[in-house]
Amino acid sequence: MRTADFFYDLPPELIAQTPAARRDASRLLVLDRASGRLEDRQFPDLLHYLHPDDVLVLNNSRVIPARLRGTNLQTGGRFEILLVQENATNDWWAMMRPGKRARIGSQITILDSNSLPTDIYAYITEVNEAGHRRLLFSGTPDVRQNLDLIGEIPLPPYITREHPHQDQEDKLRYQTVYAQPAGSVAAPTAGLHFTNELLDKIRSLGVKVCFVTLHVGIGTFAPVKSDALSEHVMHEEWLELGPETVQAIQTAKTAGRRVIAAGTTSVRVLESVAALHAGNVQVHAGKTRIFIYPPYQFQVVDALLTNFHSPCSTLLMLVSAFAAPGATTGREALLQAYAEAIRNRYRFFSYGDAMLIW
Repeated sequence: MRTADFFYDLPPELIAQTPAARRDASRLLVLDRASGRLEDRQFPDLLHYLHPDDVLVLNNSRVIPARLRGTNLQTGGRFEILLVQENATNDWWAMMRPGKRARIGSQITILDSNSLPTDIYAYITEVNEAGHRRLLFSGTPDVRQNLDLIGEIPLPPYITREHPHQDQEDKLRYQTVYAQPAGSVAAPTAGLHFTNELLDKIRSLGVKVCFVTLHVGIGTFAPVKSDALSEHVMHEEWLELGPETVQAIQTAKTAGRRVIAAGTTSVRVLESVAALHAGNVQVHAGKTRIFIYPPYQFQVVDALLTNFHSPCSTLLMLVSAFAAPGATTGREALLQAYAEAIRNRYRFFSYGDAMLIW
């Protein structure tokens, strides 16, 4: 299949700029894969589609304040820096804008939340094939420990703010209520709809709520530059699947119950591990480059809760594969569902509405 096959027209006004008034106040479009039937629902109606002994899998990765601002110590030129991968303490790969001015050997003074210079500096030591800069930080034992004071929530570029540091609501809402280990540079957005109260109701149904970890990196949202999907290579992302979740999934599968993944990142954890272990889930920690696109035969996930994704994105390709496992017809079914969502004025992308495919 080709990248262009996954294009669709989206009116810009449907790109959600702010979250819903309440996390669970978003809408829910439900797609029945067997019949192709669509239902317009509200997110709390998810309860109607869950059964006792189902397993709901959530990605508990915490978003770090990965966007920094700095000035060139020599020229005074300003930079925006997005930390994307930690190599070691104070050693990071980053995306920088403007890139042409981010030359090897430059020394960058990092600014605080008031745009004042700090004692933290970044040295550009390397540029890779993707144009990312390798930064060595000084002036702090570990820049990770300073991010709450110098960093901003790394909102995607389609969400605009008048002032970069006016992000108090984003610090709360661009984070799931169950976020734990820090490491993501973008939110696992399907989880943003859950409240603790809704999770308690889900558990009261007899649903087992479990967690995995995938630290979302640029591989999740980087554009597909190749014409053929088979030529695209994903960036590595760290994942962890622990014993409690493994046991819950194994028990559910043995009993013929469903595994419901909240978000494409949860899918990627489960299917990555299954691919390594002959279709079975086992305790595992490591990196993944899995790229799921049609046709793909899913080995673990039976239902998927997700947001609405960008045209030609790897996320849209994964969801298209899930809409018709093992076939290529899921793209058509999904794009028809997206067209219906557009007609009904659903809100798209990170702060937008949700979709359940089962």
